[in-house]
Amino acid sequence: MNRNTAQAIAAPPPTFAAIPKADVLGRLAALQAAPIATLKQQWRELYGKEPPPFSRSYITSRLAYRIQELAYGGLKPETRARLEALGEQLDGGNVVLRRIRADSRPLPGTRLIREHAGVQHVITVRPDDFEYEGRPYRSLSAIARHITGTRWNGWTFFGLRGRGDA
Repeated sequence: MNRNTAQAIAAPPPTFAAIPKADVLGRLAALQAAPIATLKQQWRELYGKEPPPFSRSYITSRLAYRIQELAYGGLKPETRARLEALGEQLDGGNVVLRRIRADSRPLPGTRLIREHAGVQHVITVRPDDFEYEGRPYRSLSAIARHITGTRWNGWTFFGLRGRGDA
């Protein structure tokens, strides 16, 4: 390990001044009317880094959380550790898999209903696969292929993702 790497590892995380509790409501209200340039400047001040290239509503909601966090305190270390442990149980520590599951996969027990060729098809989401007509399928695409006889993106076929969505 070179000297610069050791210094980067040893550097303490930046600290941010607490926000007075009496200022919270006013600051939250001001976020709604603030121009995007002002929001981005607040992001730099409250997070100590450049804002992400996301929508105004995302930046506003994250700033609102951060203001309250600095005023009232964030999650307790025990709570943070418990959430991390639960995440590890879910995906073995694979953060990419955690994001995929959190962002796109329907919760187990969800029923997907699709009418095709005048027939209603019901699929049940299970923790690790999907059930259709009493049989397990590894993917929605396999079920869509079984139903239609042609290759389909299962997420699109069942309306979970529009055509062209990422």
